[in-house]
Amino acid sequence: MEAEQRCVVLVSSEGEEFKVPREIASASLLVKSMTEDGDDTDVVPLPKVSSYILKKVVEYCTHHHDNPPEDIPTPLKTSNLAEVVSEFDFNFVNVEQTVLLDLLLAADYLNIPSLLLLTSAKVASMIKGRSPEEIRREFNIIREENRWCEDA
Repeated sequence: MEAEQRCVVLVSSEGEEFKVPREIASASLLVKSMTEDGDDTDVVPLPKVSSYILKKVVEYCTHHHDNPPEDIPTPLKTSNLAEVVSEFDFNFVNVEQTVLLDLLLAADYLNIPSLLLLTSAKVASMIKGRSPEEIRREFNIIREENRWCEDA
């Protein structure tokens, strides 16, 4: 019988705990570096990652543990992300903009290169071929020179 998998307990900003096999959690270079001391179970607080986003990150890492993500060409040649990533990855980042940006920030904080590249590619696909004004509208960016009239 196979020995029980060594696990890491990831703790979200709300204090929710996620017990994850160490080999899956080590997709995060941050978690990997924090758990290299060899204990059977480690608790890793992640104060910058909400429970909802951490659950999604664990889903991504679990899926790609046995299915390495495809390389995403850079620069992105098309605004249709479905042409350059797997169906799983396309559906994974086909979420509300706030969730996407939180995933991008989590990927950066947790140092998960493939997830950072995927979320960045999704953002790039959202702006590719658009005018600056369309990009401002898409991301609700207020022009600094007009801030005084936008704040009223």
